[in-house]
Amino acid sequence: MQPHENIHNKKKVIFINNFIGGIAWALGATVGLAIIIALLGFILRNVDLIPFVGNFVAGVIEFIINKNPGLVR
Repeated sequence: MQPHENIHNKKKVIFINNFIGGIAWALGATVGLAIIIALLGFILRNVDLIPFVGNFVAGVIEFIINKNPGLVR
């Protein structure tokens, strides 16, 4: 085996290891984010936050319409 063939094989092994590591990292990040979003959804579902947010948004829309009535036809 020539010396340059040994270097080429090492680069190939390094590339394969990094590629597999990148796939594992992305899969872990995806699963972790899915768990966090599911927990956040569960918590928000059990908290009466939606009426507060709805009232806030309604107030903002009313303010905008009062300041610029030409937006609504």
